[in-house]
Amino acid sequence: MMNDYLTVQIAIAFVLDIMIGDPRWLPHPIRMIGKCIEYLEILLRKVFRSERTAGIFLTGIIVLGSYVITFKIISFFYGLGTLWGIAASIITIFYSLSIRDLLNETRGVLKALKSGNLPKARSNLSRIVGRDTHNLSEKQVVTGCIETSAESSVDGIIAPLFYAFIGGPALAMAYKAVNTLDSMVGYKNEKYNNFGWASARLDDVANFIPARIAAIILPISSLICGADFSNSIKIVNRDGQKHPSPNSGIPEAAIAGALKISLGGPSVYNGIPSDKPFIGDPINNIHFDDISNTTRIVMVSAIILVVSGITFMLIGDFLSMNGGWFTQRINELFTTKTFYKISS
Repeated sequence: MMNDYLTVQIAIAFVLDIMIGDPRWLPHPIRMIGKCIEYLEILLRKVFRSERTAGIFLTGIIVLGSYVITFKIISFFYGLGTLWGIAASIITIFYSLSIRDLLNETRGVLKALKSGNLPKARSNLSRIVGRDTHNLSEKQVVTGCIETSAESSVDGIIAPLFYAFIGGPALAMAYKAVNTLDSMVGYKNEKYNNFGWASARLDDVANFIPARIAAIILPISSLICGADFSNSIKIVNRDGQKHPSPNSGIPEAAIAGALKISLGGPSVYNGIPSDKPFIGDPINNIHFDDISNTTRIVMVSAIILVVSGITFMLIGDFLSMNGGWFTQRINELFTTKTFYKISS
């Protein structure tokens, strides 16, 4: 019952997120999950001597808890009536997406750059990246914005949609819990190297398939947007695994190849230098217009995924409803003299 009209729920949630994003004045489940992570981190560090054990329990509690609570809440609303349940499902999927927010944040960086206000561009960029931004050049600001847009195409759009399609709103919210855990405790530093180990590994697993979907969809989107399709494929195959993350390098490579630019290189995180490998070839000089080009490619890829997902689900529903008919016809074919005449 909870998966009734799932395609409609996803389509409406997708359109709502593009139109209005996440209103700041509404309570957001991701912020609630974040508060739970903060509280449980303090508690579990006191309970367990082993940081890794504490981190494993944190990951299990948050992810399973997010799934079960979301499932129970939606079940409750379905108990009030089908329309109530559908509405709750739409809102849940809507909260799992970050399309409008990504557009707004990147637009803020681009607007500051176009007005020549580099300090403002750095400040706006700091809202969406983990690296230090106060000393970045204009080129580095543009690079950081493009990289985070590429990565967000997976964890903010493709992955939550993928999990919504295969498991409904509860699974989409469980994925967001995994993603939130990684963003809060999945760091490779002294404080979180052991405690955040389970969260970081689970995030790698959860994003493995969505990142490979991005390797297909982003080049196709690039072709539609007039970018370089073949070079996008080439750079994904060549540089997609150069990134320290097993998944983040794939969308970055797809965008770098499509725009014929180079991403990656040295960055600073909390005062600590990090030398990331370069991804792509610097055929074109990076310009702030590439932020708009990246956003356009990401948006088209999101539309492609939604349309493809809905199409596959409708085909699956049709085949399941008519499966008996197809099976019967096939059995008749293989058990009649007609088949033996044809095969002989």
